[in-house]
Amino acid sequence: MDALQKELLMDAFADDYMTPDAIELVARARALAPKLAERARDAERQGMVPVETVREMQEAGLFRVLQPKRWGGYELDPRVFYRVQMALAEGCMSTAWIYGVIGVHNWQLPLFPDQAQQDVWGNKSATLIASTYMPTGKAEKVEGGYRFSGRWSFSSGVEHCEWIFLGGLLPKRDGSEGFEHTTFLLPKADYRVEHNWDVLGLRATGSHDIVVENAFVPEHRTQRTNDHSDAGCPGRVGNPGWLYRIPFTQVFQRAVSSACLGALDGAITEFRSRAAAHVGKHGAKTAEDVNAQQSVSEAMMTSDQLKLVLFRNYARIVECARSGERMPVEERLMQRAQAAQVPKQCAAALSELMRACAASGTYKSNPIERIFRDVHQARGHIANNTDTYARIHGAVMLGLSNPDPFV
Repeated sequence: MDALQKELLMDAFADDYMTPDAIELVARARALAPKLAERARDAERQGMVPVETVREMQEAGLFRVLQPKRWGGYELDPRVFYRVQMALAEGCMSTAWIYGVIGVHNWQLPLFPDQAQQDVWGNKSATLIASTYMPTGKAEKVEGGYRFSGRWSFSSGVEHCEWIFLGGLLPKRDGSEGFEHTTFLLPKADYRVEHNWDVLGLRATGSHDIVVENAFVPEHRTQRTNDHSDAGCPGRVGNPGWLYRIPFTQVFQRAVSSACLGALDGAITEFRSRAAAHVGKHGAKTAEDVNAQQSVSEAMMTSDQLKLVLFRNYARIVECARSGERMPVEERLMQRAQAAQVPKQCAAALSELMRACAASGTYKSNPIERIFRDVHQARGHIANNTDTYARIHGAVMLGLSNPDPFV
């Protein structure tokens, strides 16, 4: 029984969404993983996932999991997307990270007016979109749209993309006080990449800064990120499926945490292989070390438990999207906190695996060392700020108001 079969048995709702297309796509991702592992060290040195890798993912149809059928996509359940991402991460977490970040944009663009979709996919439906959603953009209203400028950090995989989503703030449409987060869509000609990604982990993601200077963004290339109404998501006219009724955060957050799960699974596989063959300088076998035995078992339990929560929570998300039920804020906040817990718990498990590798495990030749750094880097993403989201959920459960504008 392979890993996918075991996971499907674990997921009581798998029959609802693991169609023949879904099973084939996950299998293609798993088939790519060994190649990704072979390329991982060079990708890290280059600071970029190889162009060849992105081409292979495109040829395998992986970026089309969440894309509408009308644009040549599969329009599948997001759980398929996360399964693909986890499978890729078993080979290279940086590759899985940019897959998650770029691939999820094929879900958001269908919320934009149809003209924006035509702009990006009209001539080539495989065109990829990068992003950085931090609301640092400055927008000035002009006829037909906005004059837009700013600088953003952390645009993962941007060098593989022809368009980009950038965050900014606009006055609320209803005229009430305050601003709301808005996603602005720009072509490559309207921004430049500042190559400054020199960090601890996820080095191959190439998550560089983006600079925009007085670009014109037409109105149809904007979307109020947290407005889940039909008016706020005009693209639903042409893309009426339930998939595009899931709130933004419930899709995006798992796209920046699920790679950690696949990476942990890859580290477990590597550790088991290493422990079976490794004899330390003092003549002791790693497999006979009680610390190694406990570390690998606890890491496997962590992976199993986190996946159970992922699949269970997403079954509920899909149920609400299909039925039109609005999930209570307390439940949404709990799910956000649980998603943010994934990198923290994976990092803790990896810390124990690294300890059990002993001194020789810290050499760059040990893939677990890279995975350790990658997962700890992922913890720095704002969506993975574990303590913040746990506290917000706790505050609401104790009767206080919800301060999270994305939930």
